[in-house]
Amino acid sequence: MGLQPAVVFPCHDPDGVLLLRLESILPQLRALFASAFMSVTESTVVAQSQSLARLQNDAFLSVNVTPHDTPIGVQFYNLYRRAANSCPVNQVLHLCFPDRLVYALLGPHRETFCADMRAVMDTPLLFQRSAAAWATHPRNYYVAENLLTQLGEMILGRSLDFSWCHLALTAQQLKEILPYLKAHDLAILCEMVLALRQSLRMCDVDWLAWEDPLILGRELEQLKCERELSAAETRKRLAYVEPMLKVLFDFARQLEEER
Repeated sequence: MGLQPAVVFPCHDPDGVLLLRLESILPQLRALFASAFMSVTESTVVAQSQSLARLQNDAFLSVNVTPHDTPIGVQFYNLYRRAANSCPVNQVLHLCFPDRLVYALLGPHRETFCADMRAVMDTPLLFQRSAAAWATHPRNYYVAENLLTQLGEMILGRSLDFSWCHLALTAQQLKEILPYLKAHDLAILCEMVLALRQSLRMCDVDWLAWEDPLILGRELEQLKCERELSAAETRKRLAYVEPMLKVLFDFARQLEEER
């Protein structure tokens, strides 16, 4: 039996909806992972002190609090650095997000997700949304994020999910790419894919279907329609896609200069 992997995720949940779901899946997480590394925003701690106290007292979880003014890219970087430096170099780390974990373990794809977690051998491995998974998402989500995939394919010749939801790699592999991560926003996800591009493997999965209906207790088609008609929701998607596009353009320019 090899070394059991660890799971690593940030959490911002002042309303406490996600934390309650997260607590409910802890037994399943313990069955899949040796430990969990979690960063929590200060506003979440203030608003959900009781839930956080329970999580902080759980030996399975290593929880740290990020100050409210910490940029999201810096939050991610600090979390990933802490996990990489705390684990054996050959331990596989699953970098993901708590809402996606909740959906994977409480939704219709639980058995496939668990099998995929146990089957990870060769890393780095990027789990990408399959066509079936994307079909569950609002159209504006897909259109915005697919801009990245199309541009990346023009640059690298590969279809990659630059705004990824689940990435498996060893602690050593994570340590090696940390110096290349500079973004203070969600473009750090794009930087990670680019840093790993030469060895990165991909696997399309259905368990990365849209998680919000399950998390919020809403009917999928109704919520999907609301989000597709929401200009604010479209602006939200474009707000994190725009800096990722810049990272890709800058990378393409760098490749041209090196030729």
